[in-house]
Amino acid sequence: MSSLFTPLALRAVTLPNRVALAPMCQYSAGPDGLPTDWHRVHLGSRAVGGAGLVLTEATAVVPEGRISPQDVGLWSDAHVDAWRPVTAFVAAQGAVPAAQLAHAGFKASTYGPWAPRRGGVPDADGGWTPVGPGAEPFVPDYRVPTALDEAGIAAVVSAFATAAGHALDAGFAAVEIHAAHGYLLHEFLSPLTNHRADGWGGDRAGRMRLTLQVARAVRAAVGERVPVLARISATDWTEGGWTVEDSVVLAGELAAAGVDLVDASSGGAAPQATIPVGPGYQVPLAARIRREAGVPTGAVGLIVEPEQAEQIVAGGEADLVLLGRELLRDPYWPRRAAAKLGATPGWPAPYERAF
Repeated sequence: MSSLFTPLALRAVTLPNRVALAPMCQYSAGPDGLPTDWHRVHLGSRAVGGAGLVLTEATAVVPEGRISPQDVGLWSDAHVDAWRPVTAFVAAQGAVPAAQLAHAGFKASTYGPWAPRRGGVPDADGGWTPVGPGAEPFVPDYRVPTALDEAGIAAVVSAFATAAGHALDAGFAAVEIHAAHGYLLHEFLSPLTNHRADGWGGDRAGRMRLTLQVARAVRAAVGERVPVLARISATDWTEGGWTVEDSVVLAGELAAAGVDLVDASSGGAAPQATIPVGPGYQVPLAARIRREAGVPTGAVGLIVEPEQAEQIVAGGEADLVLLGRELLRDPYWPRRAAAKLGATPGWPAPYERAF
């Protein structure tokens, strides 16, 4: 029996298999961060293709938390209404729809990847002043952020909780807290980007404080039955930065705060980090966190072959694999992988005539 195609129970929700669509920004939102038909087709087609868990891209909890003006959000009733057709279609295909809740911090108000310009978006072009742990920009051509004060930090925690409630109203069955890739929560975690001397910085406990407060607030907002995941950058890949040893500690604290699975990515806080990119290069991070912190993990990063994904789960390196670019190339990868691994592909009835 294929381990990859066995169910995974997280609280009151059971994923039909261990294959997830990784969050990937589409830079295709409508005005004010509303999802569009693009999102319904993009996410829906991966559900048709057999992914057990379908995660949205980084979905901002406040307008100024968007990476770009073209990013989606979940901060109002209008967003709830716009997401409902997306989640309804995903769920109807047997997949579990999940919202990745995010705040871009000092990486906000930037141009999308195919825009003719780079760097920070000025006010005149629809941009805004971002926020962060301090007043230093990520790179020189990004906008200078405003350092969050106590009231601003409290507002961030509240915004994550409110967005989690909106996610349930919109039909999402799970949520993921984005604390990776140099965005706001990771900015507070990493000593490379958090130079505060108050209770939100300094030692590791101080730097973890915001992420843990967000996790507790999100858990309280969704209740005890809804799965809460957290994506972290398990290492900054840079001397003096956040380490996998730090991530083992953080994972244990996240689990105590009500997080059910740690999605182990990496990098993003240091623009010049040397990252050893290669097939499955982040899997050892997920494996170590799972082994040493005793929490379920998700592995992500250049997982492309069915046998590779099968071995990750069967070998106990992670409980879930998240596929990004491979599912962009082939939305039906999970069903093809199931057939290759001896599981039931379960093609939708309208497609059965092809097989």
